[in-house]
Amino acid sequence: MSRKQEIQKLRDVLLKRCDALRQALAGDLSSLQELKGQPGGDTIDMALDSAQGEISSQLVEIESRELSKIENALRRMENGTYGICEATGKPIPLARLKALPYATLCIEAQRELEKSGESNEFLANWGRILDRSDDNQTMGMNEVGL
Repeated sequence: MSRKQEIQKLRDVLLKRCDALRQALAGDLSSLQELKGQPGGDTIDMALDSAQGEISSQLVEIESRELSKIENALRRMENGTYGICEATGKPIPLARLKALPYATLCIEAQRELEKSGESNEFLANWGRILDRSDDNQTMGMNEVGL
């Protein structure tokens, strides 16, 4: 199978994961709203609710970060830079892309980055949790009630 065909298969995988993450985020945000709206019980109930809220909040952050990486990979596919290492300009091996479809660095560049202690995370605006490019609607933390 050609590289182009493999990348098309990866695109399909990324699109499915993107949809799944959007649905999960919508559910997570909804459960956070429900949790906040529940009347308080005794101290133990409030502690459990607080712990559950923290776990849900962390899950939203992780899912949001992954969604951003996937959307970045899809944009790179559209502009023809997908599968090209951002550090070296060389093609990222298909084996790496299959393992981590939103990888932007080849293994060698990623190792160097990790040795230096830097991060290749693009700066995200965490005030925006859910950004849907299909309808240009953004849901912010203040809209969730956090």
